[in-house]
Amino acid sequence: MRSELDRRMDETMAAVTAPGGLLPVGSIERWGASLPTITVAPPSLTQYFQHYCTQHGDLTFLVAGDERLSFAQTWEAAERVAHALLARGVVPGDRIGIAGRNSPSWVVAYMGIVMAGGIATLLNGWWQPEELAAAIADVDCSLIVADGPRARRLARIDGLAATVIEIDDTLPLAQAIAPLVAGAAARDLPALGPDDPATILFTSGSTGKSKGALSDHRAVLGGTLNFLSQAVMMLGIATQDGNAPQGQPVTMLTIPLFHVTAEITVLLQSFALGRRIVLMSKWDAAEAMRLIEAERVSYFVGVPLMSFEILNHPDRDRYDLSSVTDFAAGGAPRPVEHVRRIEAEMGGSFPLIGYGLTETNAVGTGNWRSNYLAKPDSAGRPSVPLVQLAIVDDAGRHLPQGERGEVAIRSICNFREYWNNPAATAAAFTADGYFRTGDIGYLDEDNYLFIVDRKKDIIIRGGENISCQEVEAALYAHPAVLEAAVFGLADEKFGEVPVAVVHSDGGVGEEALALFLAEHIAAFKIPARIWFAPAPLPRLGTEKIDKVGLRATYGDAVRAAAMTACA
Repeated sequence: MRSELDRRMDETMAAVTAPGGLLPVGSIERWGASLPTITVAPPSLTQYFQHYCTQHGDLTFLVAGDERLSFAQTWEAAERVAHALLARGVVPGDRIGIAGRNSPSWVVAYMGIVMAGGIATLLNGWWQPEELAAAIADVDCSLIVADGPRARRLARIDGLAATVIEIDDTLPLAQAIAPLVAGAAARDLPALGPDDPATILFTSGSTGKSKGALSDHRAVLGGTLNFLSQAVMMLGIATQDGNAPQGQPVTMLTIPLFHVTAEITVLLQSFALGRRIVLMSKWDAAEAMRLIEAERVSYFVGVPLMSFEILNHPDRDRYDLSSVTDFAAGGAPRPVEHVRRIEAEMGGSFPLIGYGLTETNAVGTGNWRSNYLAKPDSAGRPSVPLVQLAIVDDAGRHLPQGERGEVAIRSICNFREYWNNPAATAAAFTADGYFRTGDIGYLDEDNYLFIVDRKKDIIIRGGENISCQEVEAALYAHPAVLEAAVFGLADEKFGEVPVAVVHSDGGVGEEALALFLAEHIAAFKIPARIWFAPAPLPRLGTEKIDKVGLRATYGDAVRAAAMTACA
């Protein structure tokens, strides 16, 4: 039965998207179907940035330590970056990498790249040289903007063809970007349209090889404006209730900007909202609470682990967190108990969960406030106005409500293709244009999505996707490893963590093997525990290693050890 909040959300969204509304919806033809689109969307990110930076002008946009930058200052810096890139010979379609931690320099580099017509290629800042080299080679980056730590990793790549411009993001913005904007001169920016390519973000697929997901300006703006529609909807409901927010909205940037959640829902949406962003270069729960109090943060979004750490922090009562209306999360499900504790213990803040993917530019479903409390194990309803969601079988046929199958999403927000990988692109879509997420789920009678399994061999650790096959490949690179199986086990803090069972020749131990892995893969991918099996690993009739059996055996061992420790 539709909840009262659902009814109000539907009615408010209908008014927002109606002809004459703030964000009217029209249609566009794709895959032989009529898909919803927001008719007032600008043609490209350039116009989007310019319009809102002009509109919000002197309002503070970025806060990083002691530095505070207005919307106008941010636009001016980004325009200088775009002009400098054009002077360096960048032409539309060039892949320009960004490798760095969260900083104003990262933000204006991203803006300047897409304004110059380049494709902003968001390199994972946690990657080690081998991972960086593979991604850069795959998409053929010609230029990379990197902070100090990432520049040093890039320097360890033999034969790197891309030019690296190192910036010192510990300096104020004007000094930090000086090496990047050298030679900048005013010139006309290229005329870009909705179909021009804008971004490449990387995602780990079931094959273990990271793929570059290419999106055009229409998709990136579609994802941004879909989230904006939701924000306007909830603002409308708050206003109806006499609780209209006062003053400038404020959010925190707790997730790395190379993640789609940070890029779309935090950074890009904030332009339209006139929202101040308080940057964190590294997550720390105590520092987050200090900043929430000091900056009067009104909206918090991160992976579930972050709100969990705030909930359980011994010093939480020392900070005033009452300014936060919503503790939102994405990237992984929240345990049911965490959902209830946010509502009960956070002084009037509400829980919120979103489900989306890199390939969908973060859009998918949302579960809001009292609805989330009523169905805390659901990812929520499809996010209107742009998302169409279906449950499909292996052949792409749509399944009835209540039946389990693969979750599939269709919208103008979906990515265009995996770079230089037409086979993977074709396999990712159904014939009628739905993106296959790799997650198994069903829709209940109220159209709420419940995700029950994953089709792909992926672990989600605190919101970070880890390919089991990639970690296994890194293990096999050690000469002492004869067989390896990587899988996820439940973890109270991270949701799940990677673990490994290895059959070796006896020439390596757990600590040495972990140190070996640290040279080849990012730290978050390294198994939390490595067991050594004295005999070859068990196999199924297909000759594949029996991961289900291994997970049961070693999971039981972990649970038994925990019970013994608590006894």
